[in-house]
This record gives sequence, structure tokens and C-alpha cells, in this order.
Amino acid sequence: MSETTTYTLLEPDDPPPVEEVNPDSEADVLLVCEHAGRGLPARLGDLGLPPEELERHIAWDIGALAVAKLMAARLDAPLVAQHYSRLVIDCNRPPEVATSVPKVSDETIVPANQAVSPAERQARIEEIFRPFERAIAHQLDRAPRRLLADIHSFTPVMQQHHRPWEIGLLFNRDDRAARLLMGLLVAKRPDIVAAFNKPYSVSDQTDFTIPTHGEKRGLPHVLIEIRNDLIREEAGQAYWADLLSDCLQQILQDIEP
Repeated sequence: MSETTTYTLLEPDDPPPVEEVNPDSEADVLLVCEHAGRGLPARLGDLGLPPEELERHIAWDIGALAVAKLMAARLDAPLVAQHYSRLVIDCNRPPEVATSVPKVSDETIVPANQAVSPAERQARIEEIFRPFERAIAHQLDRAPRRLLADIHSFTPVMQQHHRPWEIGLLFNRDDRAARLLMGLLVAKRPDIVAAFNKPYSVSDQTDFTIPTHGEKRGLPHVLIEIRNDLIREEAGQAYWADLLSDCLQQILQDIEP
């Protein structure tokens, strides 16, 4: 394919990249879920991967969307979710970095990503990444939000390393919301296994939502990582959604306007 060839990724029968729950809500908190699904555009087939790989954490954040939707209902808050697999494009990565279209994920080679042309990469950015980011910006522009909560999940074992935390609270330059949330979680669950910036941390090179929509706006924020074996089933999803919703409601009372 020549560099001047126009390349369109999504076909008419492909689902839209963005789902918005409670889009007209003016609640103080905005919920975001970048890795909500494992959808694949028809043009990309199965990315060269067997079905079992596309069910793993490398393709999506298992349980995260279910928790986020329950929280949106509890808080009557807007939720912006993205349903295409992060193996197509990771909507929480700066689009210019190589890992936004991963060639390898947790030691699994992604065959369809090994030789993506600039035109093909740009189509993934323009047709999936940009609409999602515009939806987040629109929700933050249309109402005076006071908190951004970004909902993720993580696998208990990554590259043979065990990760004991039940939940991680991530931040970079602004720790206001994360520290308030940690205090509330520990008060409600003294035995909770929680940590700051585990199993990941936020940076300008590895993250997009928090640096762009949180830090640049001066909006209090927290990226929440829940261990996915705790939220694979409905009971766990409801438990964590209730716990986190209660805590976020309290944060909104305590955080400075």
C-alpha cells in the first residue's frame, strides 16, 4: 500500500468505537474505561491470534466495564467506554508511541501488528482513538466535573510475576484523589491489600487520559486498577462497584472545589 493511499479501517457493520452511559448527566464525577472490550474491526480479522488469546487480559480489561457501568448507575454519572481491543490501538497511550499499536503483549506476538503501515496506523488513530478522546473532552467541557475516575483491571500474574494487590491507585503529579480514596478504602476495609502506583504507574509516555484530561485541566483524578480475578463474576463486580461508589461520593464531599 502506498503512503498516499486512503485507508479506511471501520466498515458500516462495525460497531462504533465509543459507548456513552448517562451522557446527559451533570454529575460531579466522570467515569472512563479505555479497555472496556475486545472487539476487532472486520478488516483486521482475528489479528492472527487464536480465540483463547483474545479472551485474555492482553486484549481487554476483564471485568472493568461491568464495574464501571454499575458505578455509573450508582452515581448517576456519565461513563465513556471504548469497546475495541487495545491490541488494535490502546486508547490510554499517546498515539505516537510504539506501544499504542502493540507488536507484543505479555510475551504474546500479535501477527497483524508486525508491519502496520503509517496509513493503517493513522486510520486506527483517527477512527478509534480520536472519537474516544473527543467524547471524554466533550463530557468534561459540557459540565463542571470535579473528579475523573479511570477504571481498569489487571491480571494476577504478568510475565510470571505474581501481583498480590487487590487494587492499585495510580497517579503522577497530582495525588489528591488517590490519597483520599486510599484512606477511605482502608477505613472501610482494614484488611484490604492496596497500594499506590501498583502494578503500574502513570507517566506522559505510558498514559494519555490522566495526563491530558486530568493533569492539564487541573482536575482531581485517579486511575483505579482492580485485580481481574476479583471482578470476573457478577458478585465481585457488584462488591467493588458499591465500595468504590461509596468512596467516590465521600471524596466529592471532601475534595476542594
